[in-house]
Amino acid sequence: MPERTVSVASSIGLHARPAALFSQAAAKAGVPVTITNAAGKTVNAASILGVLSLGVDHGDQVTIAADGEGADAALDILAQLLGRDLDKE
Repeated sequence: MPERTVSVASSIGLHARPAALFSQAAAKAGVPVTITNAAGKTVNAASILGVLSLGVDHGDQVTIAADGEGADAALDILAQLLGRDLDKE
């Protein structure tokens, strides 16, 4: 299963708006995507409540993983999204 480890660039981490944007993108990815925080908790990336429950702050590293056809492309898009400050967009 392909995965990417990314530092979260949003100034407040994955809270509120950034978490919503990320979850929406994960839901549209066309493959199941998970996100894991540094403590090892894994949730469905398409679930905003799951993403919020991870408590990811600015600069924290997360690992996103996907399985299925198109997983690498989906992970590339999601990794780029996490690498931007979504609070300023």
